[in-house]
Amino acid sequence: MTSTPVPRRRLLTLLPRAVLAGAIGLAMAGIDMAPAWAQSLDQAKDAGFVGERPDGYVGLVRGDAPDWARDLVTRINAERRARYAEIARRTGASVRDVAIVAGEKLVANAPRGHYVMTPQGTWVQR
Repeated sequence: MTSTPVPRRRLLTLLPRAVLAGAIGLAMAGIDMAPAWAQSLDQAKDAGFVGERPDGYVGLVRGDAPDWARDLVTRINAERRARYAEIARRTGASVRDVAIVAGEKLVANAPRGHYVMTPQGTWVQR
């Protein structure tokens, strides 16, 4: 079995992303990603009120979500934004890049039955 070499141009676009993902992964490993509101977040996700977005933040899946779920989304996104900024500062990446890499992981690891937003902006249940 022979492997086809990756063209240099393609490699140059993939390599920085892979390095960034690795650096962010290491930086995130040192941060407690399960704060006190995590149980409420799981409850909101289980109820179908909240889902993971590909941009690294959570969003309201349903327009009729209760106020506590809306408040939770605001609080969680503020906390994530602060953590992403800290990771960006330590790794030299932009906050947006950190958030997107985290979003890819959060969407990919969402449990079955939870909602995730597609890159096109549609909510789908896993």
